[in-house]
Amino acid sequence: MERIILNISGMHCASCAGNIEGALKNAAGVQGARVNFALEKAEIEFDPRVLRAKDAITVIEKAGYKAFIPEEGIDRERESREKEVRSLKIRFIIAAILSGILMYVAMGHCLGLCLAHCITQNSPLIQFILASAVLAAGGQFFSRGLRAVFKNRQASMDTLVALGVGSAYLYSVFVSLAIWRGNAAFSSNDLYYEVAAFLITFILLGKYLEAITKRKTSQAIRRLWGLRPKTALVIQQGREIEARLEDLRVGDLIAIKPGGRIPVDGEIIEGYSSVDESVITGESIPVEKNAGDAVIAGSINKHGAFTFRAQKVGRETTLAQIIKLVEDAQMSKAPIQELADKVASIFVPVVLVIAFLAFFFWILAGKSFIFALTVFITVLIIACPCSLGLAVPTAVMAGTGRAAERGIIIKNAKSLQIARQIKTIIFDKTGTLTIGKPRVSDVFGCAGSEDEILKLCASLENKSEHPLAEAVVEAANAKGISLTEVEAFEAVPGKGLIGKIAGGNLLLGSRRLMEEKGVNLQSVDEGIKKLETQGKTLMFLAKDGKLAGLIAVRDTLKEFSKAAIDGLKKMGKQVIMLTGDNQRTAQAIAGEVGIAQVLSEVLPQDKQDEIKKLQSSGNKVAFVGDGINDAPALTQADLGIAIGSGTDVAIEAGDIILIRDDLRDVISALDISNYLLRKIKQNLFFSFFYNSISIPIAAGLLYPFTGFLLNPLIAGAAMALSSVSVVINSLFIRRYKRNI
Repeated sequence: MERIILNISGMHCASCAGNIEGALKNAAGVQGARVNFALEKAEIEFDPRVLRAKDAITVIEKAGYKAFIPEEGIDRERESREKEVRSLKIRFIIAAILSGILMYVAMGHCLGLCLAHCITQNSPLIQFILASAVLAAGGQFFSRGLRAVFKNRQASMDTLVALGVGSAYLYSVFVSLAIWRGNAAFSSNDLYYEVAAFLITFILLGKYLEAITKRKTSQAIRRLWGLRPKTALVIQQGREIEARLEDLRVGDLIAIKPGGRIPVDGEIIEGYSSVDESVITGESIPVEKNAGDAVIAGSINKHGAFTFRAQKVGRETTLAQIIKLVEDAQMSKAPIQELADKVASIFVPVVLVIAFLAFFFWILAGKSFIFALTVFITVLIIACPCSLGLAVPTAVMAGTGRAAERGIIIKNAKSLQIARQIKTIIFDKTGTLTIGKPRVSDVFGCAGSEDEILKLCASLENKSEHPLAEAVVEAANAKGISLTEVEAFEAVPGKGLIGKIAGGNLLLGSRRLMEEKGVNLQSVDEGIKKLETQGKTLMFLAKDGKLAGLIAVRDTLKEFSKAAIDGLKKMGKQVIMLTGDNQRTAQAIAGEVGIAQVLSEVLPQDKQDEIKKLQSSGNKVAFVGDGINDAPALTQADLGIAIGSGTDVAIEAGDIILIRDDLRDVISALDISNYLLRKIKQNLFFSFFYNSISIPIAAGLLYPFTGFLLNPLIAGAAMALSSVSVVINSLFIRRYKRNI
């Protein structure tokens, strides 16, 4: 299966998105399709043996819309949005000027304005010409509305507009013909041209404002792409040559001058500087960089100069991966959006039924045709479901973009709803709460000198990839101890190592491994307790079944671990630490950060089971981790939060990624998710409340009691402003600041 994202132009309501989604799902070879109205994109999963990308574009075009494959810099998307804004602006200005003239001709005498005799005499003809020109400016509503019915066999927002405005216009044409034929039963006062014209004008204004605000919601992605320079200085044969970003290859040597922006990911091979990585990590303090250090595309060099070798280019760079994750999140649908989608799918037919029922009700109630027509038009216009279609996706777009700017990548919209329900947060210890680079603090020899014990341990650990192994090997190297070849090496997951050196059978690992192999530790029991209560992890070395010595290793807490735990407690969260360390060592580390509940001596393969136990009691559980062995736990948890400085596997498994190595961002991730979900609910409430209140009023519910009948022009303005209000509310997300 392959996956492709297409940009779409021509969508103007949630029904449009539904039409496209339905057309794609019915196409041969398509396994799944999602269309985002606010983002104006379609995500399609398809079988490449049956369907090609251009075939998917053809399907969309047959449905009456335009589609194209987005380019890396999203320039075509921006051009499309800018073109739409310009077109709507021109159409609105034309419609507004002509509608103003039409209002002068139609209502001037009522306002005491002086009208030339020729204008008064030819008022129906002049109004017809002006109204026809205004409707031509808004002709897109009629063409799309009719196409939706006759081609897609579904009514859309444009269908409501076309039917409402068209009814006013056609009735006025009928009256005009009657006047021209000398029918005394009709006069210019019976014309409805100004209503039709001003409705189109208001709707064009609403669409123009909506297009502007929708454009702003996608600025986060555009800003991220804008972080890349267009060219780079590549060193070839000792000369600096300016090359396009698209031409860079892995292995290229790139020169960075003071103030320059780094074009791709790489490793410094010469020079020294400080680099501002805030655009990627959100960390405002520049990071010192020397030879051997990594640099990230999009970050800014400060004062020094250096040369680095490109390691990741194009879509493989960290920046490109971040953008992809944000785009994927914006394309995803939150479960709460399913409600809005279902309502929007049946909303237009229901409104049509209500409008016709209201029309015939007032006719049967003895009211005039004009009265009933006014009600009919008002119901159709005020009930357009644009705000429903925009409520969720605009908030998700703005929220995920804002989170990305703060170094928090929310990979899917579903995570937003789950984050609000989280009661328990489990932290991995090594590499998450601690730095993950332990150091040997103590070496004790029971059968041999400390250096001999360290040599044997380092020789075994030299074949291991465990975080503690590096610490032991580094300690041996620091003392200049040469390592010995190990035979019959075997790693026992979560417990330790087995091997032979110079004919001796060696065991190196945890207390559990020693107990399983029958090694007696009673002689050092008091020393073990003392070291473990200091938060040190112990590794025991046994030779030929007897204890030979032990090594104590101490990891250091990350700078903001305690602050993060304290903040989560203030939010009312239950915090648990999960580790493979023994109980005393785990309790010592947990005590330093203020965690009361500890799950210790948990093997990597058992982390999932511990999370399942908590979930079985109805808890919504989040897990925070960074290592390869954390991936199953991240997947099992209701919400997986991966530390961005961790492994690619953990990042892939997580639902939320923290780019910075700062655990306070766990608080920010939960807080911004809650804030974003509140905005979504506000948008949905406003949309439902608006339609629930406005439709009965438009149908004339208040008329028998108060004599009030809603004017179609006010309905048109209200409909336009409802959509704009929802998008503006979503844009306030860009001002988000953490309150905790």
